[in-house]
Amino acid sequence: MRSLERLTSGFPLRLSYRSQLNLMFFPYWGGLAALVFSPMLITLVLSFARYDIFTAPQWNGLANYQNFLVDGIFQRALFNSVWFGLIAVPLRVTGALLLALGLNRSGRAIELARAVVYLPTILPEVAYALVWVLILNPGFGPLNFILSAFGLPTHVWLEETLTARASIVVMWVFQLGEGFVLMLAALQTIAPDLFEAALLDGANRWQVFRRLTLPLMAPALLLLSVRDTVLSLQGSFTPALFATHTGPYYATYFLPHYIFDESFVLFRYGYGSAATVALCAVTAAAILIQYRLFKTGSKSHEI
Repeated sequence: MRSLERLTSGFPLRLSYRSQLNLMFFPYWGGLAALVFSPMLITLVLSFARYDIFTAPQWNGLANYQNFLVDGIFQRALFNSVWFGLIAVPLRVTGALLLALGLNRSGRAIELARAVVYLPTILPEVAYALVWVLILNPGFGPLNFILSAFGLPTHVWLEETLTARASIVVMWVFQLGEGFVLMLAALQTIAPDLFEAALLDGANRWQVFRRLTLPLMAPALLLLSVRDTVLSLQGSFTPALFATHTGPYYATYFLPHYIFDESFVLFRYGYGSAATVALCAVTAAAILIQYRLFKTGSKSHEI
């Protein structure tokens, strides 16, 4: 505070404490307005126009949104994105929770295991996708080699519709390091006395987990679920682009790819903006549904 007072001592008018705080936050709010809110507003306005960056925008009302009803590629991308979120998010959140429960102890082996769990998260996305391309290679990939060694059938993983989708899900689920850290931190904030008291009262481990651990970790689980839902609608872009090239037959073609193609390949910025708004609407609907589910579940698990 003294340094702040020295900085403002030369002002003609002395600033109040609240005014000084607002002044300190001004660069943050200015950057937020310039880099987040302004692009959002521009995208919303362009979604109601026909715009190709070379000519002036032409207002066309809801035509962009109405075209989604007959655009088969958009519908495929929307279906793939929703399908990916419904499968990948629960797997990733559950995996982070189970790993936190299993690694919530001390020891050098546990510390090494924690590092291994977090490692895929810090790898560059392109490098991470290329590693999986090598693992899933049908000719010399280690996965098919192991399967053939045990006499099991092999697959051309990234060129078959079902296995290509499953591969993208697996790639994304393995990057759960940040969620694992959040779950571990939430778990360690629970007082051990509560678990001991529950066990002394005759509760088994499943009852302790269901009636004690889950309700107390509900806020962290909701936070992680919302975060992963937002990421799932965007994080599928890089693995699908480099591993499967959004194929086969648009099986791994997601809304971010559709937005990219419409905006930066076909230069239909108005239509791409409408698709972006649709993506935000899907994200908001998914978050609202999750909030309702967690709120209902928390009430039913009250101790």
